[in-house]
Amino acid sequence: MTDLYDRHKAVLPEWLALYYERPLEITHGEGRHVWDAEGNKYLDFFGGILTTMTAHALPEVTKAVSEQAGRIIHSSTLYLNRPMVDLAERVAALSGIPDARVFFTTSGTEANDAALLLATAHRRSNQILAMRNSYHGRSFTAVGITGNSAWSPTSLSPLQTLYVHGGVRSRGPYADLSDAEFTAACVADLRDMLGQGRGGVAALIAEPIQGVGGFTSPPDGLYAAFKEVLDEHGILWISDEVQTGWGRTGEHFWGWQAHAQSGPPDILTFAKGIGNGMSIGGVVARAEIMNCLDAHSISTFGGSPVTMAAGLANLTYLLEHDLQGNARRVGGLLIERLRALCAQVPAVREVRGRGLMIGIELADPHTGGPNQRAAAVLEAAREGGLLLGKGGGHDTSVLRVAPPLSLTVAEAEEGAAVLGEALRDA
Repeated sequence: MTDLYDRHKAVLPEWLALYYERPLEITHGEGRHVWDAEGNKYLDFFGGILTTMTAHALPEVTKAVSEQAGRIIHSSTLYLNRPMVDLAERVAALSGIPDARVFFTTSGTEANDAALLLATAHRRSNQILAMRNSYHGRSFTAVGITGNSAWSPTSLSPLQTLYVHGGVRSRGPYADLSDAEFTAACVADLRDMLGQGRGGVAALIAEPIQGVGGFTSPPDGLYAAFKEVLDEHGILWISDEVQTGWGRTGEHFWGWQAHAQSGPPDILTFAKGIGNGMSIGGVVARAEIMNCLDAHSISTFGGSPVTMAAGLANLTYLLEHDLQGNARRVGGLLIERLRALCAQVPAVREVRGRGLMIGIELADPHTGGPNQRAAAVLEAAREGGLLLGKGGGHDTSVLRVAPPLSLTVAEAEEGAAVLGEALRDA
């Protein structure tokens, strides 16, 4: 392992983050478990950053990939592609967006980049509204709208970005308000922000639950209230569903559905879980928006026959086995178990989340400020056979819990016990 780590450092960028003091090489997985190069077995509560959505080495996906690879691996979008059309039809129908068109990419970053291209071209404006504490990817344009300084390496951007309140319920100037008052204050902030823009703003991009920011979210209905204001100005709403899509929140198939009173978003982006580890991202938009580009375009790797076959098999498995329902049931049990365990740990400020998307915010028990022990908790959990994630904004430190959606009750109990012990040890 030391040799591989040395080789990694010698040839890869310093800014390419690695977890753990002794970085982990994962060699194989099955179900909700993975194994490292030393033969250690771990219960996976992070799923490759929410990407292994159904299960490791899911036979249905493995078979679909193998069979498609045996026929043809690549052709590009210059040719008709049956698996791409098949998956696009299913995604369009599930999206909730009328007259939907789907464009496939290879990642969530690329999906958000494409959504920004569509919105700015359609609206003839480079002004974008984004949420504070947000994260949308690592491309030049995605970094330009990211409201999280830890993941924003440059202030340069082709876009003019204006940040509004609302993505974080329990911190900031409106934290002490009731949900209704919080929403009203954020809407007033949005209206004020629009009064400061020059010309017509193109779009608001927002994660229904902020992922890298620490699984924070506003009260239900906030983005519906935002949409009423946006619609007055013709501004588009982009819902970044890279982490919240496909039933992970349990209560809804898409995160935007917790804010559905004013209708669906104009543009929806997705990635991660749909491929169950294969590189799939994409954009869904109304036809008038998707078709607004007046130049030719293709995607060399987006919509690859192999990744589309994987996505079709994975989505079929998810729907036929009601993994959204499992996320609601097992996730509800897990969050209550974690709340009970964390009530005994002074360093835990809040346990929040929905379904199998749970954040544990750490705080200094004396000052209430950020607690920087998240890395130590990850180390302790690893020693106990559990893999976690971490995140948070500029003044927070958050453990991220996001297992595959097929997690069993027994595995939830096991993981909660290890995590509780890790919190006490660290």
